[in-house]
Amino acid sequence: MWEDILLYIAVGFAAQMIDGAIGMAYGITSTSVMLSLGVPPATASACVHAAETFTTAASGASHWKFGNVDFKLVRRLAIPGAIGGAIGAYVLSNVNGDMIKPFVAGYLLLMGLYILWKALRKIPVNQEPPTRVAPLGFIGGFMDSIGGGGWGPIVTTSLIGQGTVPRYAIGSVSLSEFFVTLTISATFMMTIGLDLWPIIAGLIIGGVIAAPFAALTTKHLPDKVLMTLVGCVIILLSLRTIINTLG
Repeated sequence: MWEDILLYIAVGFAAQMIDGAIGMAYGITSTSVMLSLGVPPATASACVHAAETFTTAASGASHWKFGNVDFKLVRRLAIPGAIGGAIGAYVLSNVNGDMIKPFVAGYLLLMGLYILWKALRKIPVNQEPPTRVAPLGFIGGFMDSIGGGGWGPIVTTSLIGQGTVPRYAIGSVSLSEFFVTLTISATFMMTIGLDLWPIIAGLIIGGVIAAPFAALTTKHLPDKVLMTLVGCVIILLSLRTIINTLG
């Protein structure tokens, strides 16, 4: 397994560049790759969230440094997100991995389609405070732990869809994600434990290296092409997992 660490460094770097730049898809990208390689859903989610504890800290700090964070929004997201994440991690830890794998892959497929739809849709921007933030955080945290990803696609896209300035939505969601992933990782550690350390180490190294570069590009990167590519990759990986599982 340690021979594969370079692969997961590359996965972590690519996933964090995407996530830090557009505020989504680190977990979904990493989990989709791991499921396609045969890693059980609970183990994949545990590994990804253990790594995200470090990468979200680096990403959140980078976004704070570049002025992309609204701390009022962070407070409204972090607590309900952590509660939803803990519940989702507990549920996932107590179900059969083979049974839930096609459902997780189906969820990731829907998230890929959602990202693709958002990439092709023109979104208005206004200065009004977002509404229903606490329920959004709870649902985002729950689905993130169940699917090994989804916090960004659910929360970031919903906030931007309401008209939140994209740079503040991306930066605030990235920082609040640290508290969500920390809670999810602690829940997995208490239920199934943490395994596959080479995967975790690779994801951490790649993600931490990418975090400051990703945050810097947030102000300048046209995200439609990148979001389209991310959505297509996730869709293809999820379809492959579903076909292999049901075949």
